[in-house]
Amino acid sequence: MNKLAARNRRRIKTRSHIKRLAVNRLTIHRTSQHIYAQVISADGNSTLASASTTQADVKLSLKNTSNVEAAKAVGKHIAEKAIAAGVTEVAFDRSGFKYHGRVKALADAARESGLQF
Repeated sequence: MNKLAARNRRRIKTRSHIKRLAVNRLTIHRTSQHIYAQVISADGNSTLASASTTQADVKLSLKNTSNVEAAKAVGKHIAEKAIAAGVTEVAFDRSGFKYHGRVKALADAARESGLQF
């Protein structure tokens, strides 16, 4: 099994579990240069909040967009936007990425900023 197949297997397993819970989900996507986060409604039809290192207000405060500090900034920003949209509790959908490094930093920053998952 290659890396992509393993990630897809983890992604499908996590998403099916979150779908059964029927709660809003905080989903992330990580590339080598950026990290993206979205809060998606329980039915999956609408995005309630989004943040990424490509946004100007987040990017200005960062020296580099592909490190743990950038992930922490995105986690804080997504939590603030989600709370402003009335969402306080979400399920964390890491899209098959391992809970380590930038993914963990984003999740911890979102928790510290008030999101519960």
